[in-house]
Amino acid sequence: MALHVIIPARYGSSRFPGKPLVNINGRPMIQHVMDRAGKAAGVASVTVATDDERIAQAVEAFGGRAVMTDSALRSGSDRAAAAARLLQVPPADLVVNVQGDQPLLPPEVISLTAQPLLDDATLGMSTPVTPITRPEELHDPNHVKAVLDAHGDALYFSRAAVPHNRDGGPCQHLKHLGVYIFRAAFLELFSKLPSGRLEEIEKLEQLRALEHNQRIRCVVVPHDSPEVDRPEDAQRVAQILIEAGQDW
Repeated sequence: MALHVIIPARYGSSRFPGKPLVNINGRPMIQHVMDRAGKAAGVASVTVATDDERIAQAVEAFGGRAVMTDSALRSGSDRAAAAARLLQVPPADLVVNVQGDQPLLPPEVISLTAQPLLDDATLGMSTPVTPITRPEELHDPNHVKAVLDAHGDALYFSRAAVPHNRDGGPCQHLKHLGVYIFRAAFLELFSKLPSGRLEEIEKLEQLRALEHNQRIRCVVVPHDSPEVDRPEDAQRVAQILIEAGQDW
């Protein structure tokens, strides 16, 4: 069962226009994301799904593959679904939607998150979460929190600090990482579901699946993957790479 990585990348981000092309140590961010995702076990292809020729041209300039998709698509997962149709991904294969602001994504996150789908043919979707270790992330709405049931399936995702720790005792909060893995047939179903009320309120596409009573298996991984939401985040990522001995 092959994994096909699709990286949705829009130019017109309201918080950080042109974000996929921000220069991080001499290379556009989207190149960092593609290179890391391509190193995951079982990945057969890596493609950028964009609505902007500038991004497509930049990807092709460094030897990557890009496909053009409609600018009016509702979310990154809907863009991934459109790209999967263009690429004719077989229904039983897995589509890995990696958000284009994940330049430090450990490839192991993809492998770990894919495993439940490889083990359980009835499961349509999985996503990684990791324990929050930086206190400032808990109340930052850019860092999405996840709440799981006893089986590891998602109960809810929120930009708020959930669960609320009423008594102030020990409480481990989980942060959602920007990766979704879909069975291709389920991704097609997901893209045809109506937008959910909670999805619109929180602006979180994964809530569409929960609102329509679809399971999302959450995989707790020991890796963080800092996202680039603002220009200062790109500077932090550049410094992390330099300190790790990877100046590119």
